[in-house]
Amino acid sequence: MHDLAIRGGTAVLGGAVVRCDIGVTGGRIAALGERVDGATEIDAGGLLVLPGGVDTHCHIEEPFPEGGFQEETWESASRSAFAGGTTTVVAHTPQFKGGGLAEQHQAARARAARGMLDHGFHQIIADPSDAALAEIPALVADGVGSLKAFLTYDALHLDDEAFLRVLRAARRHGLMVHVHCENFAAINLATQDLLAAGCTAPKYHAASRPPVVEREATARAIALAELVGQPLHVFHVSCAEVAEEIARAQARGLPVKGETCPQYFTLTAGDMDRPGFEGAKFMCSPAPRTAADHEGVWAMLRRGVLDVVTSDHCGFSYEGGRGKAKNGRGASFDAIPNGIPGLAARLPLVFSEGVSKGRIDLPGFARLVAENPARIANLYPRKGVIAVGSDADLVLWDAEREVTITNALMQHAIDYTPYEGMAVTGWPALTIRRGEVVMRDGVVSATPGSGQWLPRAPRPV
Repeated sequence: MHDLAIRGGTAVLGGAVVRCDIGVTGGRIAALGERVDGATEIDAGGLLVLPGGVDTHCHIEEPFPEGGFQEETWESASRSAFAGGTTTVVAHTPQFKGGGLAEQHQAARARAARGMLDHGFHQIIADPSDAALAEIPALVADGVGSLKAFLTYDALHLDDEAFLRVLRAARRHGLMVHVHCENFAAINLATQDLLAAGCTAPKYHAASRPPVVEREATARAIALAELVGQPLHVFHVSCAEVAEEIARAQARGLPVKGETCPQYFTLTAGDMDRPGFEGAKFMCSPAPRTAADHEGVWAMLRRGVLDVVTSDHCGFSYEGGRGKAKNGRGASFDAIPNGIPGLAARLPLVFSEGVSKGRIDLPGFARLVAENPARIANLYPRKGVIAVGSDADLVLWDAEREVTITNALMQHAIDYTPYEGMAVTGWPALTIRRGEVVMRDGVVSATPGSGQWLPRAPRPV
């Protein structure tokens, strides 16, 4: 007799889709079989049973260099994630220019402990000074398993020498490096030209950073990682021409992987060309491309060149002093915070656009949103898979349910969703985190503070 039995569902077990009962004891999967009994039983008849989503690219309650925090708190992010079928996230700890790492890391852990999600962190390196890099061993000992580098943005940009210092430090300590690839100088020059020409509306965000600046930076980041011999994971790839740089690296046997996000197969640059300030709701970086690029992204996912889909959840409300309009509705595109919310929308969008429309199969879906992110984050097999011994993180999924996305369904702190009005087929009915039902029919019941820190061991150097 197990603590919990999920009975009668169709489960995705690795590459197989089978009718299977699941027994849970002590928060972990203890049995898979035809007849499993539990003190508590959940009828999953007519539903899919999938591994809980693992989202390895989120920005939650991060502090700003100028003071204050992002409005998405760990508690609100947890509600949103559970509502969308995600149970585990890896978020970011910032470093500010001239500052250190440990203080920000401990503060971030304290904030995350108030939430309900199981969580880890990427450590952002914005200033790889000797003093900052000397703090990395203590972070590794505390369970930080990855570094994040930005090749653009004034406050975060690393030049080639600084990026090489990050890559070398990561190799010494067995850490993965995740990188935001866009050419800093090219974006700055294009922005100056656009502003000088009076082109200030949100739609010009896309013109300031076309695919070539992402492609060039991706090729350069891969070359520098190859020079050091460091594994690399390229964040939020927006189109196939950028993914081709990753494909060429993989063909040479380099340990380079890439992810994409739902905005790159659902939104377009045209969304930023809406009347007035409305286009600001769709601004993120890299920018959404064209409708024609969507199929190219799916082709790269099917090839396995891109093997993770994350949300890159980075929410700024449309209204308010921390939101898109914090510098006024007349602000030029370079003064508008760019980033969009997507924690709750990720799984429904990938399932609907992928599985429901025949672009990928069910095992492929589970790999993209759960197993492969867990592998990249060195959390597999504890997370990301339905297997005996794994954490009982599960989502019961109604593959036939048709839903029109609204902001209320997202349950985040942000006052809009860029996916408002999109129709999807497939929706989470119930989310289980470590054997506890934390969402049923859209109602989140988890207790604040119940999330767990997930220490990640370094990889062999």
